[in-house]
Amino acid sequence: MMIDCRDMPSDSNCTLAIAGDDLEDLLDAATQHAITKHGHEEGPELREGIRGGLKPVESAMA
Repeated sequence: MMIDCRDMPSDSNCTLAIAGDDLEDLLDAATQHAITKHGHEEGPELREGIRGGLKPVESAMA
């Protein structure tokens, strides 16, 4: 699975994409990125928003 900042609204036009096989590791990394680079507050809403933006790597690369 992966998440791509280009799919999210952002003032910084971030182009980071994060991919991984372990869903919890991927959510942890994406959550930390959202907090440290985009100023989001940690919480269940953030993780659920990120979870909703996950997509299979294969479809993202098509």
